Amino acid sequence: MDVSRRDVVVAGSFALGASGLLLSGFASAQANDEAAVKESVEVLRKALFEADKAKLEQVASAQISYGHSDGRVETKEQFINGVMTRKQTVKSLAFPELKVAVVGNAAIARHIYLAESELEGKQTTTRIGALQVWQKQDGAWKLLARQGFRLPA
Repeated sequence: MDVSRRDVVVAGSFALGASGLLLSGFASAQANDEAAVKESVEVLRKALFEADKAKLEQVASAQISYGHSDGRVETKEQFINGVMTRKQTVKSLAFPELKVAVVGNAAIARHIYLAESELEGKQTTTRIGALQVWQKQDGAWKLLARQGFRLPA
């Protein structure tokens, strides 16, 4: 079989084009997953702020390990019960500096946890770091682990 330069150029162009399509499809899927994780983080933030049990149930994995900055670690039941029975009134809750990285069916989200709350007339500001690990389970992003930590002064 004779192969001309033209055949080689056409085959090479096709191979490069096909790999470009595959890579752009992967990048698009990655961007879609990052957006979906950010949306799940926002659902979590609103659920924490509003003490919305149904939304907390929705975004938390059954296997969640929810770590607080004081060292406490809670199961899903303990985490949700803690939100639902908290004594302070949360006035505002923000997650600034959110950064998300997706790796396969897992994602890492880092942000600042910034809250204004009131307990017995006393105003409190909470500013800590938070690391979240999300996992895609049955097509939805679920919070698998969270660890709060003190930020340097």
